[in-house]
Amino acid sequence: MPREVDFFGVLLPGVLPVFLLSAVLQLVLDAALSHVGAYRNSWHPALVRLCMFVCIFSILLVTLYQ
Repeated sequence: MPREVDFFGVLLPGVLPVFLLSAVLQLVLDAALSHVGAYRNSWHPALVRLCMFVCIFSILLVTLYQ
């Protein structure tokens, strides 16, 4: 994976597509979990959402960069 992506003359970080994909996956997973009611048992739902995003982003980075 390239270190930088050329987007109409603007150099963007190479992990930006991975970041955007993980944000979309986290939104889908968040909607599914809130529909099921999984956040009722959570002490801090925003912290759970942040941890889910970090885990998804890390998993995608590890699988793409190995």
